[in-house]
Amino acid sequence: MNAPSLESQQRERIPTTVCASADEACTQLAAEIAELIHRNEQAGRNTVLGLATGSTPVRLYRELIRLHRETGLSFKRVITFNLDEYYGLPRTHPESYWRFMHEQLFSHLDIPAENVNVPDGSVARSDVFAWCRSYEERIRAAGGLDLQILGIGRTGHIGFNEPGSTRESRTRLVTLDGLTRRDAARDFLGEANVPRHAITMGVGTILDARSIVLLAWGEAKAAIIAQAVEQPPTEALPASFLQGHPRARFLIDRAAASALTRVRYPWLVGSIEWTAPRVRQSVVWLSQHVKKPVLKLLDEDYSEHGMADLLTERGPAYGLNIDVFNELQHTITGWPGGKPNADDSHRPERASPHPKRVVVFSPEPSHAVLGMGGTLRRLVDQGHDVTVICQTSGSLALPDEEALLAVDLVGELSGAFELSGGPAAGFAADVGRQLRAKAAFAGDTPEIRRLKGLVRRCEERAALAACGLGRERVRFADLAFYERGRYRQFRPDATDAAAVVAILRELRPHQIFATGDRDDPSSITAVCFDLIRRACAELQDEAWFAACRVWLYRGVETAWDAAEIDMAVPFSPRELEQKTQAIFHHQSQRSQTPVAAGLREPWQQAEQHNRGLASVYDALGLANYEAIEAFQRWRPASA
Repeated sequence: MNAPSLESQQRERIPTTVCASADEACTQLAAEIAELIHRNEQAGRNTVLGLATGSTPVRLYRELIRLHRETGLSFKRVITFNLDEYYGLPRTHPESYWRFMHEQLFSHLDIPAENVNVPDGSVARSDVFAWCRSYEERIRAAGGLDLQILGIGRTGHIGFNEPGSTRESRTRLVTLDGLTRRDAARDFLGEANVPRHAITMGVGTILDARSIVLLAWGEAKAAIIAQAVEQPPTEALPASFLQGHPRARFLIDRAAASALTRVRYPWLVGSIEWTAPRVRQSVVWLSQHVKKPVLKLLDEDYSEHGMADLLTERGPAYGLNIDVFNELQHTITGWPGGKPNADDSHRPERASPHPKRVVVFSPEPSHAVLGMGGTLRRLVDQGHDVTVICQTSGSLALPDEEALLAVDLVGELSGAFELSGGPAAGFAADVGRQLRAKAAFAGDTPEIRRLKGLVRRCEERAALAACGLGRERVRFADLAFYERGRYRQFRPDATDAAAVVAILRELRPHQIFATGDRDDPSSITAVCFDLIRRACAELQDEAWFAACRVWLYRGVETAWDAAEIDMAVPFSPRELEQKTQAIFHHQSQRSQTPVAAGLREPWQQAEQHNRGLASVYDALGLANYEAIEAFQRWRPASA
């Protein structure tokens, strides 16, 4: 086990550097790679790199391309070996890792084609074993890997070494875990289309590298990162085997670090300053850890769980418990837009003005309904002027078979009402021909994208109507970066940010609801939130914006920590049922949204998410509600 150098990192079994952002981490690592290449060139040696695919290393590859173009960094003496490849995909397939690596890196460098090695997903099944042995031999013949770059999956896999992989495993054909396939569903337009097998370097192959760096971004990776870093090595979590490597380390952003003990529970690993947020966080943790409501915590509970200094500074327990209980109680409100003509000194939102102008940003259609459908209805019922802005069309998330259903419907209508010569019928017939002629997983034509976007619009309008919003309260921004991009490879520009600024200047809201602040920076939610962040920075000096509050909601993949919540909106069984009915209108997304194991539909996970948070509040000793949606206030000026 690697010995930690700081008291706060005493539980960490592998060196872990937390960077302010993914860009900062990738800039740092790219500089290290450049230095390695220069050092080996001076010694007359090649540099052998092990490379990863997926969204995680994209920023690293962009920085390496920049260094090549702007500083002359040469890759002529670099040899690369990729970790893995889907089995059964030809190199020309849009989702093949061979194609990904050439689009994202190799085609932009001076690396010789013969120096690039990517597993072959099209090799005959009878030849796979021999091919995998030859891949290992090529790595050895090149002198072994100088540096291996890794990402990590939500199962804890490195490469495609799923749970159950042994420390000694070598390059081989593997069966993909169900969660891994669900996470890839959108890339393949449905889980059913995701390959079931892959060729991957083994854990032992990876551990043979002289140096290893694992990259991770976003809160969705936080829990698995904490386990890999702080828990004993186990085959159930292949990334944990990196603990035994003398030169392995993790390079992660703040969101991915949020479950590490030094970040989430710092009082357990050293002395801290007991700020108000830390007091609340620690008391909530203690209540959950000892399974007692906050008001029943005793002095000995604090002393026996490493919090005696908090008692000394802020105790005794009785008064401390009451203070934190009151803070939690004050987050609960049935008036998310503020209660008019009421004392708002202990309410999360202001009483006036009433009604408020409210803008709810939904990165793709369905995000807002999933994350805050109950609150949407509450805001509308309480008389506020609510506008939902769908930042993108959502067309990338619509499977071809759903588009063909729409084409067939138009065809049936045209035949039934003798409208076959109309422009709508002609458009639908043309799109139908394009869809039926389209090769498997080929890119969509502009006409297909347009039709898919229209289907998503209809679903969103129906869903929001179920939340009480009329058609005039829904806008579709159709931001350009989405229409010209694809998942994990979005490149927004100034025109996208300007479009968000224009919307906010026009509507001048008193409240903004948004999501994506802690997500993987390549995700659609994070890209859309960054555009909102940039818009807020541009608007912060305008008088109307000074009176605007920004509230963050989350998707259904990541649970709230109760200590982070600034506004909790409870709702009844009937209101939860209404939210579920609204989600049902997004029929095309039933197989497209990544969901937890055992929960096959987005509405199921939304229900679990909201009911689970209500149970958390109940266990803390607060009122027992059916469901709760939660929000955190975001202050753009200090972000």
